[in-house]
Amino acid sequence: MRLKPGKAALLGTVAVSYLFLYLPVVHIGLASFARNSNFPYPPKWSLDTMARLFSNSLYQTALANSLVIGICSALLATALAGLATIGLMRHAGRRAPLYLALFIAPLFVAEVLLGISSLIFNGLFLGLRGNMVSAVLANVVHCFSYALLIIATQLYRYDWRLDDAAMVFGASPARTFFEVTLPLIWPGLLGAFIVAFIMAFNNLEISFYLLGATPTLPSAAWGALRYGVKPELYALATCVNLVVLLLLSLMFVLMRTGLVTFGHRPERERSAV
Repeated sequence: MRLKPGKAALLGTVAVSYLFLYLPVVHIGLASFARNSNFPYPPKWSLDTMARLFSNSLYQTALANSLVIGICSALLATALAGLATIGLMRHAGRRAPLYLALFIAPLFVAEVLLGISSLIFNGLFLGLRGNMVSAVLANVVHCFSYALLIIATQLYRYDWRLDDAAMVFGASPARTFFEVTLPLIWPGLLGAFIVAFIMAFNNLEISFYLLGATPTLPSAAWGALRYGVKPELYALATCVNLVVLLLLSLMFVLMRTGLVTFGHRPERERSAV
């Protein structure tokens, strides 16, 4: 079967685009497990680079700091975004567009400006100098808007009459939330948490201004570049890529099996409609 010129050109463009995007990732992965990281072709496998990475105390400290920032920022951003989204969709009324504009405003602020302004605000008004707490709060501001949009896609089709029915039969607002609302919207919360964690974990600009000399994985990798690209950086990039790939694969499997939707409607539901 011969392809039409337009379709062949489209397939060629897609193939070239995927090669452009993923060949560097494959090259870095091979370099992190090869004896010769400069040109790992054909690869001669070795775990020496990974061993040096995991034995490096600087990267161990940076990993611990990045995990703290990522987990704390994701938890706080998801909780605040969930409450804001529920209030926006259920109680905002005609003022909903105004509140939504305020909530998503951080999307249009550069991360460098957000880091600098957070440093000044936290120091002058909150009395928080550059430390982990200040870095977490700044990352929450950055991740909040993304988490809100993700949760909103889940709540867009939510039937609020279920909450009203529960309260009519005597359930308190707190019990209604934990026994009716939360079991139905938790996939959106999980998706928001995963995205917020990845963003805060990999953030450089905001954490750099708020932490200074305290290392995180992005800042440690950025600082190491001053001495050239060492094999440990290949291994570090591979580990981060594997974690992100694992999280995305988990989300994909949950969506394909129908256990979680993340706002996505399976094919059988769309055909039924």
